[in-house]
Amino acid sequence: GYEPADTILVRKGERRMYLMRANRIIAEYPIRLGLNPIGHKEREGDFRTPEGLYQLVGRNPRSDYFLSLEVSYPNDDDRARARKIGVEPGGLIMIHGQPNEPKRPLGHYATRDWTDGCIALSNADMVDVWLRTTTGIPIEIRK
Repeated sequence: GYEPADTILVRKGERRMYLMRANRIIAEYPIRLGLNPIGHKEREGDFRTPEGLYQLVGRNPRSDYFLSLEVSYPNDDDRARARKIGVEPGGLIMIHGQPNEPKRPLGHYATRDWTDGCIALSNADMVDVWLRTTTGIPIEIRK
């Protein structure tokens, strides 16, 4: 059977997501990121994927993308940083599959960063992640 994950680790620079259990990698997947992938998300509409410690806080089987898991961005630090520079921190950062109604050829989604700041996987990989994760587990997103 599937070993369930107790933590998710995302390494943006490697474009990889790792499912962990007891500090062991139990699965890894290639990922695609926001259109502006370098650096931490600072504001709504900057197309960046956040960096930091979060949790999975929701599961949506009927999103616009194939299955989605919501990440708890913004956290208190993110809100404080945004307030300091006078911007909205944004939100609705998800781990999800491909668009249910693709606007471009599927090869586009597989070969480049294309999201608004979310973490995207192939639909097959997304099924695997969906089955192996639960709401409440930590997700660490690194550079």
